[in-house]
Amino acid sequence: MLTKSLRSKISLARPRIRRQRAREVPLRAELLGIEQLARHARLVAAQHAIVTGRASTWLLTRLDRNEKVLRAFNRATLAVDQSRRVTPAAEWLLDNFYLIEEQIQLARRHLPREYSRELPRLTNGPSAGSPRVYDIVLELIAHVDAQIDADSVSAFVAAYQKVAPLKLGELWAVPIMLRLGLIENLARITTGLAQGRHDRNLANQWVERLQAMAEKNPSRVVIVVADMARAGPPLSSAFVAEFCQRLSRLNPVLHLARGWLEQRTLEEGFPVEQLIHQESQSQASDQVSVSHSISSLRLLSAIDWKEFVETLSLVEQTLRAEPADVYGDMDFATRDRYRHVVEILARYRALSEIEVAGKAVELAQESAQQKGREDRTAHVGFYLIDKGLPRLMRAIGAQRRWKGVVGRSIRKFPFTFYVGGIFLFTTLATLGFVRAAEMRGVAEWQLVLCAVTFSLGVSQLAVALWNWLATLLLKPQLLPRLGYSPGGIAPESRGIVVIPTILRSAENIDDLLHTLEIHHLANRDPYLHFALLTDWPDAAEENLPEDAPLLERVKAGIESLNRKYAGGRRDL
Repeated sequence: MLTKSLRSKISLARPRIRRQRAREVPLRAELLGIEQLARHARLVAAQHAIVTGRASTWLLTRLDRNEKVLRAFNRATLAVDQSRRVTPAAEWLLDNFYLIEEQIQLARRHLPREYSRELPRLTNGPSAGSPRVYDIVLELIAHVDAQIDADSVSAFVAAYQKVAPLKLGELWAVPIMLRLGLIENLARITTGLAQGRHDRNLANQWVERLQAMAEKNPSRVVIVVADMARAGPPLSSAFVAEFCQRLSRLNPVLHLARGWLEQRTLEEGFPVEQLIHQESQSQASDQVSVSHSISSLRLLSAIDWKEFVETLSLVEQTLRAEPADVYGDMDFATRDRYRHVVEILARYRALSEIEVAGKAVELAQESAQQKGREDRTAHVGFYLIDKGLPRLMRAIGAQRRWKGVVGRSIRKFPFTFYVGGIFLFTTLATLGFVRAAEMRGVAEWQLVLCAVTFSLGVSQLAVALWNWLATLLLKPQLLPRLGYSPGGIAPESRGIVVIPTILRSAENIDDLLHTLEIHHLANRDPYLHFALLTDWPDAAEENLPEDAPLLERVKAGIESLNRKYAGGRRDL
């Protein structure tokens, strides 16, 4: 029990227990299994209200803030005295800070400002103003305690889309947002760790003062306790646990200070034992959350996000329903190009991407009924990247933008645009030069000579200018292609690669056979064959004496390669 003297000296002190170490707590909520995550995702989707349009770069600003918090904590941890105890979570952060820095730079590089501004954002709830996909990711992180894996992400997003479909840009943003969310979680934990370290340091300072006074003059320990009461230290779980742990190993006279601490915490409704247990649990939770966050950051690079997007994209599922049944057999780059066109067209008319994709499939189905499934107009790509695009735009009520009109006109008449533009620029510039020279009284013969010389020089400028304009108005486009991996080329698509060449000498033939062997080894497929299409050099006669040995040499080489690699078949 405290003496009356001590009661009177500390009666003015009423420190409050900090119930929350930081304003923003770590992302922790009830742990959910896959089925529970799916139910929660549908609930979240029903609550979300969104708006589209350009927004601020809030995410990048937040990333900069989190980077500063993590860097400051890392510097402070490195500067801690070796005699001081460092929590397990702080050790995890210190040992893996290089990885965190890499992930911060990666997130900044993969989230351009323009891209982040185009993402749909929330208009309601505590996350109003933030991108919808970012809030989805935070919900997921909170309910798995930052232990991310491909199954949980896919299940959560798939369940969300049963209520509210996500845009393609949002699906592609999921890995970026997961990275940002995990960094956010680490920054929040770091804020709490920094506050806990501050409170433990403060507890150590008071214990050292009490210990020094107990050794010097035990009767005056009560004065130090009164000073501590007047100072009103934060009676957080970190402060109380460190204070009691240090006192338990020191002079028994210091138990007076523990008595004061027990009384104050009891008045606030939190006994000392409860706060000590709370601190132990908090440190364990922080360690688990930090380890999960860091492990998940590593895992993000191992997930196949292309497969993730194509599996969950409702646009992808819609396009695969085309009557030609070709879209699903195309390679990823081609499918991605088709989907990107759908994104752009959806912005033209503020339609959903699923509606645009559905209209393209509908046009393909109409054509298939009229011309058959084998006709190219039954393929959805005809309406997305080919001559059927104007028809699709009319069907959805979209108007062409000037850049698209110019680009299509240039592609339709490339020679006229290129040569005509250079000629027009050169002619106008030369006429302007001639007019200026005439006004200065230049002689006619000199004028002709200067005009010819000037036109030659300015034509080079015109070529450079037109090349630059072409790169602005036209972008290189990959030709649509079929994708045969991982199963390889289908039997109905059997093909042969023919290499035309001239048979000149034995050394030349050996080089050709070696090249043919390399091509075969690099593209081993039972339905892909290679051949040499050979001829002789020009000569005065149809047949020369040295032709027969060369022909026998190349035939023998081909037979040898077939025995070596084709098992008797004629693959070469």
